[in-house]
Amino acid sequence: MRNHLDFNEFLKKSLKNPRIKSEYDRLQPEFALIESVIKARKDRSLTQAQLAEKIGTKQSVISRLEIGKANPSVSFLKKLAQALHTNLEIHFTPFR
Repeated sequence: MRNHLDFNEFLKKSLKNPRIKSEYDRLQPEFALIESVIKARKDRSLTQAQLAEKIGTKQSVISRLEIGKANPSVSFLKKLAQALHTNLEIHFTPFR
């Protein structure tokens, strides 16, 4: 019988390592964008292909965005927000 580690437990344990924590924090904006796109798309019951069609792009573009292999322009994010019937907001917040 294998013991499986819950992802949240793994993350909590991993983030105790300063090097891992630093890299995780550095990637936080990308993670937040990916999570927001996926949630908005799923909340509207859209497939990647359907969302791509609304924007006028290919499904593979949406896929790359959702797996973190894309660096979208603000222009593309505006199109994405419009297709998802959402507002695009970009904020700068002080370090904690």
